[in-house]
Parts: sequence; C-alpha cells; structure tokens
Amino acid sequence: MNKGLLVIISGPSGAGKGTICKRLMEISDDLELSVSATTRMPRTGEIEGKNYYFISEGEFSKRIENSEFLEYANVYDNYYGTPKTKVLDKLREGKTVILEIDIQGALKVKNTHPDGVFIFIVPPSIRELQSRIINRATDTMEVIERRMQCTKEELDYAPEYDYVVVNDSLESAVSKVRSIIDVEKMKSHRNIDLIQGIKEERA
Repeated sequence: MNKGLLVIISGPSGAGKGTICKRLMEISDDLELSVSATTRMPRTGEIEGKNYYFISEGEFSKRIENSEFLEYANVYDNYYGTPKTKVLDKLREGKTVILEIDIQGALKVKNTHPDGVFIFIVPPSIRELQSRIINRATDTMEVIERRMQCTKEELDYAPEYDYVVVNDSLESAVSKVRSIIDVEKMKSHRNIDLIQGIKEERA
C-alpha cells in the first residue's frame, strides 16, 4: 500500500480555508480531515470532536510535554495543535489527510514532513477579507484590527507553499484544491509501490 498523502491548507484568518475544507469533506469520500485541539472557547454551533477538541491550557501544556502534537502554535492568544498519533496512523493506512492549520503550524510541519502538499488560500483582496471577518461576527473590533494588521505579514509566507489558491468563489476554490490533490496523488514518486507491483505481476 502506498503511504498516505498529507495535505496542509492554511492562509490568513478569514480567507475561507475552513469553509473550503468543509465543502471538500461533503463532496469527497477519500479524504480525512484532522481535528485540532485548542484552548479557545467554542464558537456558536461548534461541536466537540468534530470542529475541535476543546481543552484547557493545563491539558494542552501536558500534551506538549508528552510530544503528542505534530505541530502547535499560539494564535491570537489561544493555542492550537494537531494530535500526532491520529494523523500518522491514517497516513500509514494510506489515507489522504488534510490539516487545516495556521501558518506557524504549517511551517513546522514542513520541517518534519517536506513531502506534504502545502496549499495557501488567499482572499481576492484585503477589503474582501476584512468584510468577511466582520460579517462572521465572532470577534470584537479590537481582535479584527489585530487580524488585519497581521494579514499582510502572513501573505509574505505564500512562497513557502507549493500552491496558492484565490478564494474568490467557493466552488471554484474547492475545485482547484481537489484538482491539486488528485494531481499530487498521481505523481510518480508517490506510486513506486504501484509500479513495483505491476512489474512483479505474472503475464
């Protein structure tokens, strides 16, 4: 069995990466979305174990000490981390695993898993990004202002990624991400076991 494919999706807050991942899960039965742990409070409608694992800072610190995270980062005064065991087990099973994580975390994963596929989601404009965050109505104006100040700095990291997808239309952005995954799965270096199996088949 071929090793699974690790897909990392990130970008500025409000760019729509979460919505894109949700839509991908709705139209695909061959993808696994990793659920992150966080110390922030749940937003309205978020479900424990589906959107995030909501844990205390003390518990988060304990898991850091036990090396239980593939990556973790402090983002806007809250910690986020990717449970390591769940991701690695799925990859060993040959699954395609999607990590929807912040830029800090993505760069950490790139150091340990350079064979991953790194996709950077961007909005069509700064003005559109600000409008999306305001309309989301989950943050105070003070938090929104901080996020906007960070956005231009975050965009500087786009060259660290393999692909950039502009989220000007949800369905178009989802289609592009899905196409990237399909192309990456067909690359020759990811199909060595398949080729070897064909070679060893009896005529």
